[in-house]
Amino acid sequence: MGRRSLLVAAGWVATVAVATLIGLGAIQLVGESITGTPGGVRSEAEIERALASPEPVPTGATGTGSAAPGTTGAAPSASPGARRGFATDGGTAVAECGADGVRLVSWAPAQGYRVRDVDRGPDDDVEVTFAGSTRQYELKVRCIGSEPVAVADD
Repeated sequence: MGRRSLLVAAGWVATVAVATLIGLGAIQLVGESITGTPGGVRSEAEIERALASPEPVPTGATGTGSAAPGTTGAAPSASPGARRGFATDGGTAVAECGADGVRLVSWAPAQGYRVRDVDRGPDDDVEVTFAGSTRQYELKVRCIGSEPVAVADD
């Protein structure tokens, strides 16, 4: 019976080894699609450029999908001003200066945060508040000249 137990144990070890090798081989074949970041890892400079560049808006669109349901976009001004992206630890936003003042074009909370309050404008200043479980970030933007600029809360 000792020889039979030894054969069973050896068979079990061989089966586990083969199953492990098959699993590792499958992961190797699939590659980065499981463990990697889709599109690669972006540098801080690439993210800043992406946030600063305006997103194309199709003709007849009413916004970027970040607006509250049921709202419509304002009529575009004759000559839209500069767009600029802003980033906080709580999230990001893109603002634009126009003839009617500043308006938020889009905003997105960071992971672990949600949008608590939004004043999208157009107005003298606009705000978005990102709230997390332990902290909140308020981003307030106003136009200086025709350039959107983040300002301290009054």
